[in-house]
Parts: sequence; C-alpha cells; structure tokens
Amino acid sequence: MRIESRTSSTPVIKPWIIDTTLRDGEQAPGVVFSDTEKMEIAIMLAHAGINELEIGYPAIGNAEQNIIRKIAAMNLPIRLTCWARAKWQDIEDASHCGTEAVHISFPVSAMYLKLMQKDYAWVQQQLQELVPKAKKYFNTVSVGAQDATRAEPELLKNFILDATTFGADRIRIADTVGIATPLSVMNLISRLKSITPAALEFHAHNDLGMATANAFTALDAGCHAVSVSVTGLGERAGNAALEELAMALELSENYKTSIDTTQLFNLCNTVSKAAGRVIEAQKPVVGKSAFEHESGIHCAALLKNPLAYQPFLPDQVGREKLEMVIGKHSGSASLQHFFASRGIIITRNEANHLLPIVRTTATEKKRALQPEELDCIYSTLFVKDIN
Repeated sequence: MRIESRTSSTPVIKPWIIDTTLRDGEQAPGVVFSDTEKMEIAIMLAHAGINELEIGYPAIGNAEQNIIRKIAAMNLPIRLTCWARAKWQDIEDASHCGTEAVHISFPVSAMYLKLMQKDYAWVQQQLQELVPKAKKYFNTVSVGAQDATRAEPELLKNFILDATTFGADRIRIADTVGIATPLSVMNLISRLKSITPAALEFHAHNDLGMATANAFTALDAGCHAVSVSVTGLGERAGNAALEELAMALELSENYKTSIDTTQLFNLCNTVSKAAGRVIEAQKPVVGKSAFEHESGIHCAALLKNPLAYQPFLPDQVGREKLEMVIGKHSGSASLQHFFASRGIIITRNEANHLLPIVRTTATEKKRALQPEELDCIYSTLFVKDIN
C-alpha cells in the first residue's frame, strides 16, 4: 500500500489488491475451472488492473502445476503467486511453476495446532527454516496466519514478530472461518501494525456476511493488502468480493486503485459461468436488481438525476443502464416514461387513470408487469390502437 498526496492535507492510499479466485475461489464445493477458463480469467483480472493473482496450489498435482506454468508463461502485467502449506515439498513444487511469489500458510490457533498435532515451537522452527530458503527461489515470500481471528493474542503476536525476524515480505492475517467484525478487525490490525514494520494483508471470509466490510476496514486500519475473489466465490459463504471492494474504494476519497471498474460486470459473469454459480439478483454491484427500480418516489427522482437513488451509475461497472420496472409500487412518472420509450405520449392525468389497474394487476400476479401486459391495459382503458 502506497500513500500519495491528492492535496497538501489529504493523503491518498493505494492498497494492494490480491485476487484468489483461481485458488480459494476454486475451493468452493463443486467448482472446477478448466485450463482455458483459468487462463481467460487470469487475463481478465490482469487487464482489470488487479495487483496480484494467487493462481493455485501446486501440491495438488501435475495438472495444477502445468496450468500455473501456462499462466506464468503468458507474462501478464500482474504479480503471480502460488499457495503452499508450511512444508518444503509444497514450496519446492511451487518453485517449478514460474511464479514471482509464494504464500506459505501456518496454523496459529490452538484448534488448528491441535488438529495438526503441532505446537508453536514447530511453527517458529518452520518459519526460521522455510522463509529464508523460499526467498532464494521467489522475489516475494508471504506467510499466512491461518485462523488468526481465533488465535490467542500472545501467540499471534509471536508469529508476527517471528515472521518479521525471519524475513517474510508480507504477513497474511486470515479470518479463516469468517467470525470477524469491522470493529474487531480495526482493533486487531491496529494492534499488530504497532509491533511490526512488515506489510500486513487481511484475508476475509463471509460466513457472517461481513467479508467486504472487514476487508475495507482492514485497509482503514493500516493493512497494506487485502485478498478478494470475483463475486466472493470461495469456501462456504465465500470471500470478500472483488467487485464490492473495488467500488467501495472507488467511492472513497481516501483510496485510489489501478482497477478498471468498467470491466467488473463482464469479469463477474465470466467467473460465474465458469463456476456454474448463478449471480443472485440482489448481489451488490453486479446483480440484476442492483440497478432496478420500481418505487414511484425513487423513479420520479431518478428521471431527474440518476444518482438520486444510486451510489454509482451502471456504466461505472460495465452495465448498460438502470431499469425501471412497472409494478405495484410504480408512480405516474414511471408510466409516462415507460410509454414514452415506446413512442406513446400520455399525460399525467392519463397515467393516474392507469395506475390503479396497473397496481391491481401487479398485486394479483405478484410480480412486475411485462411490456405487452402494459400495452394491453393501455389499449383497454383508452381504446386506442397502440400500433
């Protein structure tokens, strides 16, 4: 994360955005990307201006290593990273894949250490052995505190200090099971920042629906980097969503990223299709309903100023336009706008005559009305040939 000066008094922060769609995203149950899909997604992420791409987990096998090498061979303008466990074989597998960086994950909570039948002395020893050795093969070595948000504070502090001492370039604080809240993230990162000069990264999961908020808060608290995935794809409820964080940063006066937000819609659709996951209508930023309006009050205001009830315009994320649907909550201005778009000019009084029928019909059908249904209502009421 770099700090620039927009004015003499307002610093502008440039966070480092790491996308893990091809690694953590593909770990979502039932998701498998083909090699062609992985290459296409990697290209799109690079062109969208993401800083770093966590490609995959080489220890899975030869097929995983081969696709990582293929992506590395494309020489994309983006840092590429492999993920590894805290064992030399994983790191050696990664060293043959051609990536600039490696991320090594360590257990730090009492639960995870017990599951692996290890103690912190083992973690410290692995840090001391693996980090300096990995730095001989990679330009950047990141280490991860897995399940950090459930770790004992003193043990996590020791991990940060040891990782710094042994030369880690960046330390990932992982909310592995998504239990963090913005306030707890603020307190945690602020505390850890005070004990190390090393770059910190926050890795959020969305089990409580706070991943994007937690990632944004981590940056506010002083994290150098955050990891995200396209559409939030990932294990269980997923990760912090790239498109959500990108737009939150875009709207903030304190941040500046290299992300071209106009590519977000196509990027999300590509990943969604490859993952076999439908983008829910109410999904922030890219969902169908994100730019749909029905309320008469809202639509009347939007016709005067499209930002009246939108935080940003559709074209800022690669969408074509907002949509006003006609239904139970519509008003006269919406009806006038709808018919005008079809070449039919109606007065405010005529629209008010149509509204009761429109609202009754929409209520009976329990949905918004289709254009042909509205044409029929208009024709029936005014006995006009709309053709």
